[in-house]
Amino acid sequence: MKVLLLGGGMIAQDQLLPSLYQLQRLGRVDSIEVCSLSMDILDALASHPKIVRAFPDVPRFSPTVTPYPELIAALPPRQMVMVGLPDQLHYDAVMCALRHDQNVMCVKPLVLTVKQAREIEEEARGRGLLVATEYHKRFDDRSHLARQRYRAGLLGEFKLGTASLFEKWYYRHSNFQNWFTTDATDAFTYIGCHYVDLVHFITGLKPASVSLYGLKDKFPNGNVGYLWTDARVIWENGAALNVQNALGFPDAAPGSNTQGLTMYGASNEAGSWLEHNDRYRGISYAIVEPVSGGGQTQYSEPSPDYFTYVDHGGPGLVPVGYGYRSVAYILERALELESGDRNLADRRALLKHWDDAGIMATPANSSFNEAVIEAARASIAGSGQTVDVVLE
Repeated sequence: MKVLLLGGGMIAQDQLLPSLYQLQRLGRVDSIEVCSLSMDILDALASHPKIVRAFPDVPRFSPTVTPYPELIAALPPRQMVMVGLPDQLHYDAVMCALRHDQNVMCVKPLVLTVKQAREIEEEARGRGLLVATEYHKRFDDRSHLARQRYRAGLLGEFKLGTASLFEKWYYRHSNFQNWFTTDATDAFTYIGCHYVDLVHFITGLKPASVSLYGLKDKFPNGNVGYLWTDARVIWENGAALNVQNALGFPDAAPGSNTQGLTMYGASNEAGSWLEHNDRYRGISYAIVEPVSGGGQTQYSEPSPDYFTYVDHGGPGLVPVGYGYRSVAYILERALELESGDRNLADRRALLKHWDDAGIMATPANSSFNEAVIEAARASIAGSGQTVDVVLE
């Protein structure tokens, strides 16, 4: 399958491109083309030291600054367009890909309104195409264990929870300062959506209302964004989840960010407790050399679980972790959809099976995320008043 990746920024560097290179190494991906507004961004991506070291044995991607509609139009039908653009640009890119009969993988959140999500769902269903949102926490084994235990009744009913994900301060000096502005997004929309999606993935519950309070802060270039947010999400059973997010974790702190989830539940007889410390995974290093680069420190607590490279004895290195597994799973489903000679009815039946299974986030099974984001954006503009989540 040919893959066109839209965007060459941080997520392409940290997860998407190396995952595609590994899938190319395994014979699952044919060619890779990466599109960006800047050749400087593409040159930096192509020469990234970790990626170059890990993949000396695969063809380099084809870089281009050609407008993406032209590139999508030139693709043979039923390949894969991967959308790694800023949040507010997802809708146009996804719809362009669908109208040219392309399968789509999109970084989270898919779009910013339920209406847009429904339009994507209808367009994809009409054409028998796959659209998947890359909520990679769904492919963390911890998430699957929690889902299995909750749905077996071992954790009772969810009552209260807290979650947080703070990115490093150096994000403010990146391209984020050009698009992460108050009119477009906020820290909860960008990263808090992970934990809203994850609580649903574990429990099956739908969100009912949200209140989102945001603090404005300036980027180095003077642009203003909601760089600190505090949300309270009420679920259909009355449970409450508090989610705090920011681009504000100290660069001197260990780890690439700080994040985690705690959930409390109850049955008639006893209480339950679930805690995922998603920052610290039991590894601590203090290395002998000073470290340069955004957010890097001599003392670190790296995570082997999201995305890292390991030596399996072959040429280069192998990416491992749930970030890779997420991309691989979605691409494998696209390959399965395109295998054989399926008619439209067969394609729709297979897509419905994946919608119902709920492992992979699709517009049909996860548009509650867009509903939460839409309500949250209304709430943050009104200084945090509670807004109902409208699912339809």
